[in-house]
Amino acid sequence: MIKKLDLLVIKAFVGPFIATFFITLLVLVMQFFWLYIDDFVGKGLGIGLILEFIGYQSTSLVPLALPLAVLLSSLMTFGNLGESYELVAIKSAGISLLRFMRPLFFVSILISGLAFLFSNYIIPVSNLKSRTMLTDIVYAKPAFDLKEGVFYDKIPGFSIKIGKKEENDSVIRDIIIYEQKDYLQDNFIVASDGIMRIADNKRDLEFHLKNGWRYEERGNPGTPTEFIRLGFKEYRKSFDLSSFGLQQRTADSVNKNNARMLSMRQLNTAIDSIKKVNAKIGERVKNDVFSIVSMTAHIDSNWKSTHTPVTKKSFDAFIPDSVRTIVQQRAQAKIESMRNATETELLTYKEQSRTLRLYKIEWHKKLTLSLACVVLFLIGAPLGSIIRKGGLGTPLVFAIGFFMVFYFSSTSGEKFAKEGSWGMVTGMWFSFLILIPVGVFLTYKAMHDSQVFNKDFYSRLAKKLPFRKRKNV
Repeated sequence: MIKKLDLLVIKAFVGPFIATFFITLLVLVMQFFWLYIDDFVGKGLGIGLILEFIGYQSTSLVPLALPLAVLLSSLMTFGNLGESYELVAIKSAGISLLRFMRPLFFVSILISGLAFLFSNYIIPVSNLKSRTMLTDIVYAKPAFDLKEGVFYDKIPGFSIKIGKKEENDSVIRDIIIYEQKDYLQDNFIVASDGIMRIADNKRDLEFHLKNGWRYEERGNPGTPTEFIRLGFKEYRKSFDLSSFGLQQRTADSVNKNNARMLSMRQLNTAIDSIKKVNAKIGERVKNDVFSIVSMTAHIDSNWKSTHTPVTKKSFDAFIPDSVRTIVQQRAQAKIESMRNATETELLTYKEQSRTLRLYKIEWHKKLTLSLACVVLFLIGAPLGSIIRKGGLGTPLVFAIGFFMVFYFSSTSGEKFAKEGSWGMVTGMWFSFLILIPVGVFLTYKAMHDSQVFNKDFYSRLAKKLPFRKRKNV
């Protein structure tokens, strides 16, 4: 009987989990495209390229979609069982809620383990691919698109205007091509009609112009210029379009040292290397800064002596008046050099410390996003058994609320950890410090059939209030 119950709850969980996971992933991908929609429009991107980028981006968003899917599906599962009174029947049979939650708890641990493997081995590769493609797309020029009556100036050194295009977009009329060779000389080509087409090499745009004039200005700065007018029956002009769109893809190795592109083993190696570099900064300060002052080379073991001489004299008393100004200037120059050298090493130390924090953040994030599946299940399962509402309405409201708490607390903790205001463990595990007590509280309330989220309970409680007006009989 127990095994049948385990299969029952697992089957009830799998369907909502798969559905909510893909819905959540779709929402996250659409949110990403909403942020970068302006960078994608007008770039002439092919369907294959867009699908490839969606695949990489979807893969990189899986660790964020899994916790929300686990939370929402566990809420729906236990809410449906509670709404149909199956939980009541199970408890009446002497089976505790914790025992009923056990199979899904192990399933959430399995999902957490798969999420970790995914984050450690697949996400770095997908992040590398998507980051490289996104950079290429953002910095790519807009696709070549000539509109009637509008000057097009995206081709360097040229501005093109077409009066009218036929339906096939090949036959064009009233063409003006403005060419600027340098800041003094301008050339024009004017034609009544022509044919526009892409060359066979797919890199050039060819204009076959007819019945027009070419106006050219020649000369050197400071000398009289020549104005040449040339009439033609046919004229061919080519424009290089190789810089438009994504003709060449950036190599993935450009972003390979980014912390998000590394596995935990690679992050450990990088963290150890940065720590060794930081440990050597103190020695560099001693060698580079103190070497500016020549007297430091003669310091012996007595320089820290606390012995106080019997007679004290000012340092100025040993310097003749004739050289006092020169000595002061040299001392100020030495101090300025030491200060500059110290500030340089300080900036290096701060930058290395910031990089070290970024690598540590990514190391902890691989664990926190994975274990979030278990923590959010411990919230969703007891909460579903308390509210006893199935479907997608009420569970979705609670799921969004708790996920926002998880997301904002994680983001805030990561921000403080990145700035160095909080410790790395406190910052990266801040959301767990908030949600684990909530999960324990909800589990306790669910085991004791709490009425915390039952509106009828609050309605009955409001009727018992002494200040509530009662109708006269």
